[in-house]
Amino acid sequence: MFFFDPLYFLLALPGLILTIWAQWRVNSTYSKFSQVPNARGITGVQAADILIRQAGLQGRVDVQGTPGKLSDHYDPRKRTLFLSPDVARGASVAAVGITAHELGHAMQHAQNYGPLNFRMAIVPAVNIGSKLGYAVFFLGFCLAAQAQGSSVLMWLGILLLSGTAIFSLVTLPVEFDASNRAMKMLEQSALFVPQELQGARTVLTAAAWTYVAAAASTLLNLLYYISLANRASRR
Repeated sequence: MFFFDPLYFLLALPGLILTIWAQWRVNSTYSKFSQVPNARGITGVQAADILIRQAGLQGRVDVQGTPGKLSDHYDPRKRTLFLSPDVARGASVAAVGITAHELGHAMQHAQNYGPLNFRMAIVPAVNIGSKLGYAVFFLGFCLAAQAQGSSVLMWLGILLLSGTAIFSLVTLPVEFDASNRAMKMLEQSALFVPQELQGARTVLTAAAWTYVAAAASTLLNLLYYISLANRASRR
């Protein structure tokens, strides 16, 4: 039966383990460096103001708060940097490092960074595909045992779901580039001493693994659905 297919656990388990490990690592790393104050006592909001001026983005990027933990993000549609309470008010190494990373995305947007523009462009299609893809696939799966050629619906579902995989893959260079920009900004700003720069790099590296895990998990799941469609097509 499909629900007890050993192949599913063989493909899904590595992605699940990697995802759990990545989440544990980012949370533990953030918890550690959120308790390490930076030498200048600069909060995330203050760092944002300094780095925005340094990058020449005055008047082009707004800074607002957002609820939650590690919910920090840059919204290119609103040209706004959203900082969680702990990051906005925290004067820690982690707070400034995360702020710099999100401003890295603002710099990408201002400079028309290709991967970011591509990711923004496919968001509507990805949202539609992620909502309809599973339903279409499982409808095709149920029909495949009864009607020859119904596996076409399964392949249509896979096509819809493939947008999520593409989104996950293009997210990797976007996030890695934002972290590289963040480290360069911090080095040039002299906000951190060398030891603090290494701490910020550790936080951003841990965060990067969550995107790697998400991409791996998405691809492995897609591979499983492809294997199901192949088996249905041969019947």
